[in-house]
Amino acid sequence: MRTVHRAVELRAIIQQWRAAGEAIAFVPTMGDLHAGHLALIAEARRHAARVVISIFVNPLQFNDAADFAAYPRSLERDVAVLAASGGDLLFAPDAREIYPHGMETGTRIEVPVLAQELCGAFRPGHFTGVATVVAILFNLVRPDIAIFGEKDYQQLLIVRRMSEDLRLDVDVRGMPTVREADGLAMSSRNRYLSAEERGRAPVIYRTLEILRARLLASEENYAALEAWGMAALFAAGLRPEYVAVRRAQDLQAPNPADRQLRLLVAAWLGSARLIDNLAVDC
Repeated sequence: MRTVHRAVELRAIIQQWRAAGEAIAFVPTMGDLHAGHLALIAEARRHAARVVISIFVNPLQFNDAADFAAYPRSLERDVAVLAASGGDLLFAPDAREIYPHGMETGTRIEVPVLAQELCGAFRPGHFTGVATVVAILFNLVRPDIAIFGEKDYQQLLIVRRMSEDLRLDVDVRGMPTVREADGLAMSSRNRYLSAEERGRAPVIYRTLEILRARLLASEENYAALEAWGMAALFAAGLRPEYVAVRRAQDLQAPNPADRQLRLLVAAWLGSARLIDNLAVDC
């Protein structure tokens, strides 16, 4: 796999592939790659002759400078992991390559309403950073299809809406969350957990499963279900920000007529902020 760091190098390769009529799939990441990322790359390979992966820890989407500084960076290890991944090209730019005029004065992209819900309410500016960097990467890579993990379900919907609204002509697809054997969603942030915290973390998935079973049993008092979920996580020693039952298509509050729902959770365990979600087709 070839690695490039500059947009001009990336564009030259993309132009060659386009001239040859080869479809391009794209998997954007922030690095510290794990089996969940490799599953996204494998899925991308199913849809295109060429697969591009990006690694960029985007400062614009961090509303906490300490969180940005602590985020794991392991480019050398990631390059070794990607060598056998089935990808064709790694784009690993620095911030100056992505934001040539600086982040403070550069153009930003916002997705109203959808980006202000749930994680957006607790991480001001986060999804503006996500939408902006993904739009830049889409314009550089020019993919036919982009693959995102459903663990970050709100992010997936925001990127899809942004791509549709800006007519970027990218097929944005989600892939089911890859989990550890005990149900914990794979995440680079799991490495922040102590051994004791790691033992407690699967309570998030267990809580979601219980809530899904109750919804499938026709419980419709969503506020009561959310309150129960918050209490269950508090009782397990977590600090939940939200437990929410939402409409799958737009993350708005559902009514009993809605059949496709999403259960979503964000909770702190020690220094790790963990998120997860489950689909519920009633």
